[in-house]
Amino acid sequence: MDRKLFFKLATIGLLILLLMVPLSLIQGQITQRSQRQAEVQNNIAQTAAGPQTLVGPVLAVRYRELLPPETAKDASGRETTVRKQAERVLFLPAARLDIKGQATVESRSRGIYKARLFHLNLTLAGNIPVPAHLGLDPRADILEAHADLLLGLSDLRGMDNDPDVLINGAKYQFKAGGNPSLPGQQVSIPLGRLDPVSPSRFDFSFPLNLTGTERLAIAPTAEANTVTLASDWRHPSFQGRFLPRTRKVSASGFEAQWEISHLARNFDNALKANGSGGEVLEIAFMEPVNIYLQSERAVKYGSLFIVLTFAAFFLGEILRRRPMHFMQYLLVGLALAIFFLLLIALSEHLPFAWAYLASAMGCIGLVTAYLSGVFGGARPALAFGAGFTGLYGVLYGVLQSEDNSLLMGSLLLFLALGAIMLTTRRLDWYGLGLARPGHCGE
Repeated sequence: MDRKLFFKLATIGLLILLLMVPLSLIQGQITQRSQRQAEVQNNIAQTAAGPQTLVGPVLAVRYRELLPPETAKDASGRETTVRKQAERVLFLPAARLDIKGQATVESRSRGIYKARLFHLNLTLAGNIPVPAHLGLDPRADILEAHADLLLGLSDLRGMDNDPDVLINGAKYQFKAGGNPSLPGQQVSIPLGRLDPVSPSRFDFSFPLNLTGTERLAIAPTAEANTVTLASDWRHPSFQGRFLPRTRKVSASGFEAQWEISHLARNFDNALKANGSGGEVLEIAFMEPVNIYLQSERAVKYGSLFIVLTFAAFFLGEILRRRPMHFMQYLLVGLALAIFFLLLIALSEHLPFAWAYLASAMGCIGLVTAYLSGVFGGARPALAFGAGFTGLYGVLYGVLQSEDNSLLMGSLLLFLALGAIMLTTRRLDWYGLGLARPGHCGE
């Protein structure tokens, strides 16, 4: 191979490596802006209310049990019979829990950064049966028992009302605090003494107005749980361990319904959902487009853009016998890199599709105008401009279809390799030398 050609290839390879530096700096800038967005979301959550997890209602029964007799020796060594008492807590689930709610979503801003707050109007209704002897061994000697209705909430600041709670026809109010054996914040209602021998039942219903940030989770603590939620938000993400049985997402919002039985959930894990995050149904009020994630994914294709562009330039030099100076390679490569910087800057102020279109058109126009001077005519420059347009179109398709990104990227590489192979299939690589001197900066 001609030494000049070898030097040209080495120079192109070095330029590609050098252009990885601005691409990595741009990726670092995207990461920094994304972290700033997360900080703003946390700040808004700290001043309003954070992501919410609702647990319950459940019944906490505190009881005192007289333990079986034990034989012990006193100080003189004589054996005596003693009976100790133990204080325990028993959590009883609702037999049925119906939750219905309507959510609205608003955006709060800090400069150019935004976070989403949801305002949820809920109605909760159900009943909690208390079995005879609290469901324990009938031989247990229970001295006394007291009941409290508990409702767990991950951020009590989001509780926007002090509801009237109707329990067996009487009105009660929640008070802050609950049972320390359960994680997270709670509100409770003392229901007084229970007769531990006879069965009883608590029918409850109450409205609950709730505010939170970004995410709502509900732990299905009852034996039979029915949750029906609707919202004007058009981009919900249904997550957690339980997906809705039915759901409808349209331009006007979404509707979803869950039906979860005690066979599908673990009661102990559902009780601890405020601490572990497990055993919940969850809705995330997502952004329709995460501009930082999209931009970060786009930058990952920057090196592919540069390699394909430089490969096309090199083939053009060989086939057209018109050499390009390494500075011309560098300037075009920098223009391709600046596209990604424009993309992240514009997408913070415009919808992502419009930001992408403006950035792509600006870079395609700049490179095409520059190449018309490099090639000494508009015709080859327009051909390269059409190629760039196709590349940016493919990249946008990849960004919009994450599930098919590997397929589309593989097809792009295959087509590029196929074009190079077909174009150079009759080329004599051994006798190849770069073009005639005196053209375009050589």
